[in-house]
Amino acid sequence: MPAFSHHVFVCGNVRDPGHRRGSCDPSGDGDLRDAFKKALKRAGLSRTSRANHAGCLDQCEHGPVVVIYPQGIWYGGVTEQDVPRIVSETLVGGKILDDLLIPDDCLNNPDCPHRA
Repeated sequence: MPAFSHHVFVCGNVRDPGHRRGSCDPSGDGDLRDAFKKALKRAGLSRTSRANHAGCLDQCEHGPVVVIYPQGIWYGGVTEQDVPRIVSETLVGGKILDDLLIPDDCLNNPDCPHRA
């Protein structure tokens, strides 16, 4: 079996409704990760790319958050509707989606303007 070319980590952290930092998977159902798994299979990538549930990625204000390794691409505000585009344009095409990208200066920055 070939090595994985992409690991897609989908934050599944659940917080109470109305929490000041938000929640990446408020219903706790894992639908976003499941959407990635299905899209990877449809694209023929299920042997070389993996969608994984992740605990808190500590970028809550940008949630739902997805990080793609080894490329180190951090996407925020990801919805199930974004998944096919992420798979086709980023994983297959190598294109970074600027509308979803969390800016480097916001990652792990307590002074990021998005933090509550």
